[in-house]
Amino acid sequence: MRARPDGPSIQEVTVGGTTFRVVLSPRADAAHMYLLVHGIGMSHRYLRRLHAELAHDHAVLSIDLPGFGGLPQPARELDVPAMAAAIARLLAHLKLPPVVAVGHSMGSQWVIELAAQRPDLVTHVVAMGPVADDRHRTPTAQALALALDIFREPPLANWLVLSDYVRCGIPWYLRQLRHMLAYRTEDRVRALARPLLVIRGARDPIAGAAWCRRLSAGAADAETSEIPGSGHVVQHSAPRGIADAIVAFRARQESR
Repeated sequence: MRARPDGPSIQEVTVGGTTFRVVLSPRADAAHMYLLVHGIGMSHRYLRRLHAELAHDHAVLSIDLPGFGGLPQPARELDVPAMAAAIARLLAHLKLPPVVAVGHSMGSQWVIELAAQRPDLVTHVVAMGPVADDRHRTPTAQALALALDIFREPPLANWLVLSDYVRCGIPWYLRQLRHMLAYRTEDRVRALARPLLVIRGARDPIAGAAWCRRLSAGAADAETSEIPGSGHVVQHSAPRGIADAIVAFRARQESR
């Protein structure tokens, strides 16, 4: 493990033959633990700003999944349910309290599936820029939306996305894309026994407003939120707004 003087500890952890990168900001006085999960092709790097915002007052865990962020690819294929099960094994291995599970893009699929499989490990679910829109669920439609989003992101966000795609590699990306498009997020939210927040940037062409409303409507207990002026990588361009929305959502749910 290595710890930066003013930052989180970082270590690689292998559980069940799959290797994760674990970025942890613990707080002894924290009442809640937030888990941040990146999307397809990405790593914890584009979650750093959100991680830092939440870490002011809460314990935060960001992870890089197997095959992403320069980590070795697992020996066996991991579709969305298998990846979620691997995350559950990691959380159990780390002996963490139940988490507020926050996922971005395909990370939304992984945290929704995690909560559906293992509600004992999750208190709340947050889907940021969730995929894949059931009315645009093709590689071409997703690629066009991603290309459009480039013009709605700040330069640093585009650099993080491009460089992480390079680290991930095209073959692994395409294998995961197949799983992303096959996973019916709108069906799996119906299995959730935990509250769901669906949140998007108002200018996000990938997770459209109508799709997010349909997704939220399918869950038993869900809310929606929109961050003005932001595109798909909303947690990078508006980390404070996202952090405030997530914490307020959790507080409202707990006050019921």
